[in-house]
Amino acid sequence: MSNSTLKLNIRWLVVLSAALAITAGWMVSRGIGAESAQARGKYLVQLGGCTDCHTPGHFLGRPDMARFLGGSDVGIEVPGLGIFVPPNLTPDNDTGLGTWTKDEIVTAIRTGVRPDGRILAPIMPWRGYASLTDSDAAAIAEYLRSLPPVTNKVPGPFGPDEKPPMFRKTILPPSSGAQPN
Repeated sequence: MSNSTLKLNIRWLVVLSAALAITAGWMVSRGIGAESAQARGKYLVQLGGCTDCHTPGHFLGRPDMARFLGGSDVGIEVPGLGIFVPPNLTPDNDTGLGTWTKDEIVTAIRTGVRPDGRILAPIMPWRGYASLTDSDAAAIAEYLRSLPPVTNKVPGPFGPDEKPPMFRKTILPPSSGAQPN
């Protein structure tokens, strides 16, 4: 291969590489090939274990996927505080998050404060989600708002002296003689 042919091939390679880089940049700026916010939100909801507490039947070993994230049927008892039933996270207007804005959902996830000013149950691990990026928290909210609405009003919360007729998990402190694992 002659020297002039080699130079010509290198020029074409540079031009082709630049064109590919420009095209890739344009595609990324338009979101083509990038993960959608809903897909990212779904991934984060799965990774965060939201279904564990918020899907009926999950604690009983039979998650009801027709009511995915529609609120638990098992309460979580915190001695001295009461029993809390994980609520409906679907966009149902009467029993879920349907009347909450995207920003209100993000605030609840990151700060543990509901739109009405009430603090979420102490078992909600919002402190672990407080450092989510703005885009990740917004993606979770967008995903939750995209779910089919499930009408399921969960009972409670219940005070420490109330004993509702439902299954519950109890969080107990270690006994005084307990040894660390």
